[in-house]
Amino acid sequence: VQPNNYSTFYDDQRQNWSIMFESEKAAVDFSKQVCIAKYNSSPALDAVLCQDLLLGEGQGVEGGDSLEIAYTGWLFQNNGLGQAFDSNVNKDKLLRLKLGSGKVIKGWEEGMMGMKKGGRRYLIIPPAWAYGAQGVAGRVPPDSTLVFEVEVKRVKLVRECSGSDGQSVSSRDSPAPSPVPNSDGFSAD
Repeated sequence: VQPNNYSTFYDDQRQNWSIMFESEKAAVDFSKQVCIAKYNSSPALDAVLCQDLLLGEGQGVEGGDSLEIAYTGWLFQNNGLGQAFDSNVNKDKLLRLKLGSGKVIKGWEEGMMGMKKGGRRYLIIPPAWAYGAQGVAGRVPPDSTLVFEVEVKRVKLVRECSGSDGQSVSSRDSPAPSPVPNSDGFSAD
């Protein structure tokens, strides 16, 4: 999904297609359906399928970076979006996680790499990258494919070195200045 209600994608011949929609919501909904269709047309897919819905701004996150996210998770049922099983959207508390720490499912670790602050992404996660044969009692049946919509609300990038004035310097160069961090080191909304 691009600015001004455009959605751009490549077909199986690597041909680039752009479509203009009447609204951002229509472009996002179309992009979600393309992601679902791609998953359904890829037999035995053993990788996380990602579709950016909004790119966000700043540097893309990498392993070791800390995020605060809003998310909703659904079961993938009958070749489409099934029942929601978890969400923190419209709740007071965001989920905090550190990429690469192994505290969340492997599909999230992989699927959120490269996201930027303010970015939204649709993830389709096969069982091997989610809860596998165990599932989650009462919520996620064994061997379930999961669908998540995640939004990065705050980011704390890994800091590796300090400048001569004692200021922290990001380990990655960025063409845009970093937002000023609040007291806990997460960039403010």
